[in-house]
Amino acid sequence: MSELRSHRLRSHRLTAPARSVSDAAEHMLAVQAQDFLAGRWALGVRTKGVFLRDVDAAFARGELVRAWTTRGTLHIIPARDLGWVLSVTAARQRQQAAGRHRDLGIDDEMVAAAANALRPALSDGGCTRAEAFTRFESVGIDPSGQRGIHLLFTLTIDGLICQGPVVESDGITREQRFVAVDDRVGESVQPDDPLAELFVRYIDGHGPAGARDFAWWSGLTLTAAREAAERAQGRVQETDAGVYAALKSARRSLDDATAFALPAFDEYYISYADRTSVCDPENAGAVGPGKNGMVRPTVIESGRVTGTWSHAAATRNELPQMFDGHGADASVASALARFARFVES
Repeated sequence: MSELRSHRLRSHRLTAPARSVSDAAEHMLAVQAQDFLAGRWALGVRTKGVFLRDVDAAFARGELVRAWTTRGTLHIIPARDLGWVLSVTAARQRQQAAGRHRDLGIDDEMVAAAANALRPALSDGGCTRAEAFTRFESVGIDPSGQRGIHLLFTLTIDGLICQGPVVESDGITREQRFVAVDDRVGESVQPDDPLAELFVRYIDGHGPAGARDFAWWSGLTLTAAREAAERAQGRVQETDAGVYAALKSARRSLDDATAFALPAFDEYYISYADRTSVCDPENAGAVGPGKNGMVRPTVIESGRVTGTWSHAAATRNELPQMFDGHGADASVASALARFARFVES
């Protein structure tokens, strides 16, 4: 387990941080980001010496976008990778949302009307979610009861829109503009085998891991995940029966014992079917996901979850909630201070 955690710390670019935000995003491919600040810190903590403004600048340059890439969940992803990832995951997401869409009365006609309602705003710099909902109302679509957000989700997995530029604010903004993919995404890539590519990229940024972990992360069926692993043979190495790692491992520049303050929903914790290798079962309830689906920010030491914290508390120099037997020492304080510098500088 110690060797597994050491390898994952490097794969996640925690002990082997990337040189730039875009490099971190390309390596991870997609980081969970329904909490927008958490998603941006997920890239910040994996990059040397960057701040929130640097992540937002990558959105402004069109290098990054945010979209429902897997599991019906928002992720930050390199703009150039959005199209081919959705070519693998959109059908499954559409299938999983079908029942809810029937309940909401969402059909092809409503989706087309929603797309037409947004088109003028998309050609004029985009629109916020609230502005999108106002446009839906203007054509007789009630966005309440999650209907509006499900329409935005559908237009995203259909490849029409994504979230791009960050809305300027006096404080820490948590909002982006929805923009047209055709206008926002310039250069795009198309792998020869997108399913195999998705598996390889997952293993590069998350391995060692297996097909069951990949199925959870991608939202694909276990059958599809096993096929992806088979088709990726030769592009990943099998380190144990059914466990895969990248062909090349990043060079570590930080010690495994380094403490990290990871954000809510961080990939290091959430992107595996079995999380017991990094979190003791008796502490899993304190981390989540709970009944509200929340996964709290975590303190990581030597690759293991030793406590939880909050984004707001860290900026006030408040102590984290450490689990029994673990204290908030200087290394933990340094990890929290790094987040505070990230958002305040």
